Amino acid sequence: MSKPVICIGAALVDELFHATDTMLLATTNEATVTKTAGGVSRNIAHQLALLGVPVQLISVFGNDSDGDWMKQQCTAAGVQLDACITREGLSGKYTGILNVDGSLFSAFLTNAANHLITPAHLEKHKDLLRTASYLLADANINLDTADWLLAFSRETGIPFIIEPVSVPPARKFNGADLGGLYMVTPNEDELPVLCSEKSFLTQLQVEELLNKGVQHIWLHNGKHGSALYNREKTITLHAPEIEVVDCTGAGDGSLSGLILGKHLGKSDLDCLKLAHTLSAEILQVNGAIATHLTQEKLLQLVNKYYPD
Repeated sequence: MSKPVICIGAALVDELFHATDTMLLATTNEATVTKTAGGVSRNIAHQLALLGVPVQLISVFGNDSDGDWMKQQCTAAGVQLDACITREGLSGKYTGILNVDGSLFSAFLTNAANHLITPAHLEKHKDLLRTASYLLADANINLDTADWLLAFSRETGIPFIIEPVSVPPARKFNGADLGGLYMVTPNEDELPVLCSEKSFLTQLQVEELLNKGVQHIWLHNGKHGSALYNREKTITLHAPEIEVVDCTGAGDGSLSGLILGKHLGKSDLDCLKLAHTLSAEILQVNGAIATHLTQEKLLQLVNKYYPD
């Protein structure tokens, strides 16, 4: 059996309020609501499992009905939960307010307990971590936990990826020792907070991270596509033109697509095509997971968005 991708970080209930008209401040807005299992690392683990990639999730669930429901969602998709934590209290929740065009108006994060994923907890599960093909963590974990994972990655040679999530959690990595990190995946807002103020241009920010020892920087530019930087080359790829239904989980999906490409041994460019294709499909459905796709169907769809 193939080695698993091990995802470390948030598992949340996603409650999304989708406005039916232009949002108005300080008054009532009509909306529809959906509830799905979410959290960056949980989303990536779920999507990878649906696409046939073996995956373990290390996250925190409450001992409430939402926690039980999320665990069921994970196991039904094929996600293994051998090193997860169940705590007393409520499960974490992400409440998103979406504009009528599907873009994010605002969001709230409550009851997240990612601080419980400690170096001591990971130390107890070292044998499991040693089986990984890739280690992936979202930036919701504590810095000391990320430091432990990076040291473990250097020791074992298992590639470690950090997904910055958003500006506030990404900011704590400013000034951190990132030497040996396989990849970081910021968007245009997150990249500057990972760097010093003297790096005020994108190219300077990329060079600063490369000089710190980060091997790959994958910069997401929204509807303009993305760019993958390393010491040897830069690869850019445009994003498909689509009609957005819901922006939730598009970034998580693109990273799932890239990791699937790596799992299948594809080139960097083909990995980006898979990433953009999966992200485009997620943007056209409600929720953060493309449940309608199998690995075979996703691979076929690449030619729809990127015909030869």
